[in-house]
Amino acid sequence: MLQHSFRFSYLLFIVFISCNNESAEPVGQDGMSFLSVDSLGAHIATLSGDEFTGRKPFTEGETKTIKYLETQYAAVGLEPGNGSSYFQEVPMVRISTKASDAMQVSAVNGKMILKGFEDYVIWTDKTDSVVALNEDELVFAGYGVVAPEYNWNDYAGLDVKGKVVLVLVNDPGFHARDSALFKGKTMTYYGRWTYKFEEAARQGAKGCLIVHDTEGASYPFTVVQNNWNGSRLRLDNRGKQETLCDVIGWVSGPAARKLLTSAGKDTSLLSTSGKIGFKGQPLGIKLSTTMQVKTDYNKSYNVIGKITGSTHPEETIIYTAHWDHLGIGKPDETGDSIYNGALDNASATAGLIELARAFKSLDPKPERTIIFLSVTAEEQGLWGSAYYAENPVYPANKTIANINMDGLNWYGKTKDIVIVGKGQSDLEDHLKEVADKSNRTISFEPHPEAGSYYRSDHFNFAKAGIPALYTKSGTEVEGKEKNFGKELSENYTAKNYHRPSDEYDPAVWNLDGAIADLGLLFQVGKKLAYGTEWPKWKEGSEFKAARERTLKQ
Repeated sequence: MLQHSFRFSYLLFIVFISCNNESAEPVGQDGMSFLSVDSLGAHIATLSGDEFTGRKPFTEGETKTIKYLETQYAAVGLEPGNGSSYFQEVPMVRISTKASDAMQVSAVNGKMILKGFEDYVIWTDKTDSVVALNEDELVFAGYGVVAPEYNWNDYAGLDVKGKVVLVLVNDPGFHARDSALFKGKTMTYYGRWTYKFEEAARQGAKGCLIVHDTEGASYPFTVVQNNWNGSRLRLDNRGKQETLCDVIGWVSGPAARKLLTSAGKDTSLLSTSGKIGFKGQPLGIKLSTTMQVKTDYNKSYNVIGKITGSTHPEETIIYTAHWDHLGIGKPDETGDSIYNGALDNASATAGLIELARAFKSLDPKPERTIIFLSVTAEEQGLWGSAYYAENPVYPANKTIANINMDGLNWYGKTKDIVIVGKGQSDLEDHLKEVADKSNRTISFEPHPEAGSYYRSDHFNFAKAGIPALYTKSGTEVEGKEKNFGKELSENYTAKNYHRPSDEYDPAVWNLDGAIADLGLLFQVGKKLAYGTEWPKWKEGSEFKAARERTLKQ
């Protein structure tokens, strides 16, 4: 009798503990069945269809896109993420340029002409009606980097005020093949083209031209040429103090060598720029060209949906993907002028909808709030996420993590998933844990020289101190030869990236891999949603100090 009573009391105790466990989490596979290949493909097909005209902000394509996302978020059951609205206004300016078709070059070896589009591409962030170079001096400034922590200053001793600087893309360590310089093959933020323009402006330069090479930039010159005489967006910063160059852009590698030859310089100047002690120098070249500028102030929109947490609603996990692409532009060799952006980034925009369906299916509901944020103007400079980071709907010191997607796997299930930004945060460990349970492995970006960790929207969250996870498709495709995935990925970059040919073809695309990858990212978010852990930046991450400052606020 005593033994029976003990067993009964023990069972009551177990039931009591189970019913009162505030951290009860749905079992491992709960929600996974709501990630659907058919649903994902249908959303990609719609978002990348010609009727969405390439989803460029300030166009009919934007209107259709954000309305579609609002409708889908509501249908899933997401609450409006910005008060009573699914939208966050992002004040922007569209700057349209019409550059003259040539640049006049005066040098010690005579005069010559560089051809617009073929030899160089320029634009401006200024809103003046006319921007011009008038016999402005050209100065070679190496990599255009000022990095005290690496004891490197390409501008030391150079007078560039009111002049045009010519700089190289990527970092000194990349081209020098020297692992002791910066991070060697791995690009730092100093290697990004955006940094080059920012630093040139800080140094007082009137213009900045980056020498293109496909290996250093990680994309061909055709990608740069898409900016020729088009329009670009940036945040509307009227009333704020900004330092900007008048003229920014790129010159092709062959054009850069022609410039050096015209200056009577040895073209080895380019290859010696990565050596310690290298000094930039004036080239004795003067440049002249003009650019007509037209501005249009308007608003674009981030789209936000949420699932309010049951226990800690003030703590948020934010999934992001950018909805925008390049709109209508220069026709390709087939005459197609719509830059559909199926992979980049209709795929991940559709992925947000799938993740929302999966999280909404969970019972009990997530204890922390889950945010689904589709941002604008990534293609123009990460502006939608930059605006959100500066004007957060949910405070950074209560944001647990950001999980960002930019291009999903379209070529089938892979054994691995790629982490971009090796050794950045604890989220890497969380991904490895859930990957292990799925008999998958994590690998790291095969081309860290491309600087991908600084090229998508998670970067703005990282700068705000929020631990951010960014992944790419694996390369070890199940049932295929070792290099199958790698070759497809490289072929896409060479032939389809930022071109009208980035289109959805259900006969070619195999979205099983996309669903498998979404499942891993879902499991990482679910683990955080029912836990109490705050992921941290790892030692050595450049974002660790920002997080520490944020958490003190």
